[in-house]
Amino acid sequence: MSPVAGERGGSVRDQLAALRIDRSSRGAAPRPPWLRPVVMGAIALVFLLGSFLAWRMTLGRTPQVKLAYATRSTPGASQSGAVLTGSGYVVTGDRYISLGVRIPGRIEEYLVDEGEAVVAGQALVRLDDRNYAAALREARASLHLARANLDLRRKELVRSEELRSRNVASEADLDVKQNQLSVAQAEVERLIARIASLELDLEDTVLRAPSNGVVLEKFKEVGEIAVPGGFAGSGELIRLANMDELRAEVDINESDLSKIEIGQAAEVVPDAYTDRKYRASVVKLYPQINRQKGTLKVEAKILEPDAILRPDMSVRITFLREAQTTPGGEGVVLASREAVRSEAGASFVWIVTQGRLRRQAVETGGDAGSGQLIITKGLAGGEALVVSDAADLEEGRKVEVTK
Repeated sequence: MSPVAGERGGSVRDQLAALRIDRSSRGAAPRPPWLRPVVMGAIALVFLLGSFLAWRMTLGRTPQVKLAYATRSTPGASQSGAVLTGSGYVVTGDRYISLGVRIPGRIEEYLVDEGEAVVAGQALVRLDDRNYAAALREARASLHLARANLDLRRKELVRSEELRSRNVASEADLDVKQNQLSVAQAEVERLIARIASLELDLEDTVLRAPSNGVVLEKFKEVGEIAVPGGFAGSGELIRLANMDELRAEVDINESDLSKIEIGQAAEVVPDAYTDRKYRASVVKLYPQINRQKGTLKVEAKILEPDAILRPDMSVRITFLREAQTTPGGEGVVLASREAVRSEAGASFVWIVTQGRLRRQAVETGGDAGSGQLIITKGLAGGEALVVSDAADLEEGRKVEVTK
């Protein structure tokens, strides 16, 4: 290599070395001393804010409650109280009417549908009546023939009597004619009875309602053969219920018989419509105890039924008594059953005062009916009581009242 080239090469290397960045010799820029505390404080602030929001959304939120007010009856007034409650069913006063056929026949037509109201005498079902109509026509023709024979036998008897009077005919011939007349008369009477039976059969091909009511159910279809039988079995075609009188039926324990009597007031609440209450009165105590269950069947007449009540609907029946006022002429304090709570065998209520809760111990004196309890101690009347379910209620806590 020539000196010139070496000098040039060295010069290039020197130039490249001069251009190379020496990272080891470059120092990091110093951080401000205040940056770390600021970042840590911001993180802590975000955590505290999130914790506060979570607390407000869960444990820290203001509970929403519904209220009902305790009431006091006027002095000297009486208050109905419940003595017994049980579950039962709606029944009709006349029970169900199961209609079947007296004669066999093919069902030709149903003249009513389920749920339709009918009146006494109204046609419900029509059977095929052709066989019965034909038999009736045949019987009437036979009666016409029998009456013609009867007229002939009468004439023959008159001629035989005339011949016998002239001693032309014998006594035996006269006896024969008298017997033939008697047989002809009996045949006419038999056919008259036969025609009456066939007319009844023809009339019974149309099934009619024995009383006013509502059609509950149809058991056979058009075209099927209806046959006589037990009206709760194969012969049953249609079932009616007389809706003029509805009753609530319940079985009560034998040990509770002393609490029930004829004419006693009651309250009926359908399970399907718990907001509806119907006044009732006990009208029937069955004469026999059910030995297996140890119960007695009781019926209470519903005084003002409406279209909502239906046969076999399940209901809750509360038998009431007249509860007298507290001693001293003071009124009876009543509170909603939902407001009275229990814990460790003790009853208490939550009272809302100026938007905050206060727990108050109470003593109850029995059921007053209509969802009310008699309060004998702890309330004076007029208190705002919490009736809604809330698991986070506690003494002094602020609440929000909702409707």
